[in-house]
Amino acid sequence: MFLHLGYSSYSFIDQYFILLIIPAMLFSLVMQLMVKHTYSKMSRIQNGRHLTGAEAAARVLQGNGVDGVRIEATRGQLSDHFDPRSNTIRLSEGVYSSASVAAVGIAAHEAGHAVQHAKSYVPIKVRNAILPACNIGSTLGFPLVVIGFAVGMFELVTLGLILFSLVAIFQLVTLPVEFNASSRALKAIEAQDLLSGAEYKGARAVLRAAAMTYVAALVVSLANLLRLVLRYRRRN
Repeated sequence: MFLHLGYSSYSFIDQYFILLIIPAMLFSLVMQLMVKHTYSKMSRIQNGRHLTGAEAAARVLQGNGVDGVRIEATRGQLSDHFDPRSNTIRLSEGVYSSASVAAVGIAAHEAGHAVQHAKSYVPIKVRNAILPACNIGSTLGFPLVVIGFAVGMFELVTLGLILFSLVAIFQLVTLPVEFNASSRALKAIEAQDLLSGAEYKGARAVLRAAAMTYVAALVVSLANLLRLVLRYRRRN
């Protein structure tokens, strides 16, 4: 979301909007398109082991000595995730029963999150701990900034900026969690010979593209936060 308060002059903040925020949004869009393209391409290539996503996730868990994790199918595309509350890996319809290269890579990644949880990986514990506060920041931060500017209450703007910054902090902490889950997935795929050489490269491409969407989200959040801060300093 962008903040525009109706200034008639072409200020430095407006130039900043064009030079930083728009490129950040374009970068995010390109990364999302790259994920969809790579996923679509690798979803059409069947792996030589005929492993489904569900089977691959189970292999990764077994190889890491993790048990008690359920693996379920869920609706949607690229809706795959690990739920630590129920200790469940939920794989989308195109991953759970598919024997594609993309399915193995994505399922192994989600299994990587389950392994992180089982082994008390510190960044994921930090991310889970700050999640409630970040949800509040995501919901209230930007509206408080807008209201604060509208009524001239800069204390409210300050509170909004602090809350809004929690979103960027959460996304920053998310990066090592996601990259580590992909690293665990690829190591397991290689160690257990789940995919051949060319197939392994395809799965790696899918996971790298997905990881870049988290980088893009952080870049967009930081760009918006900086713009709000500069707007605040200008009004002060």
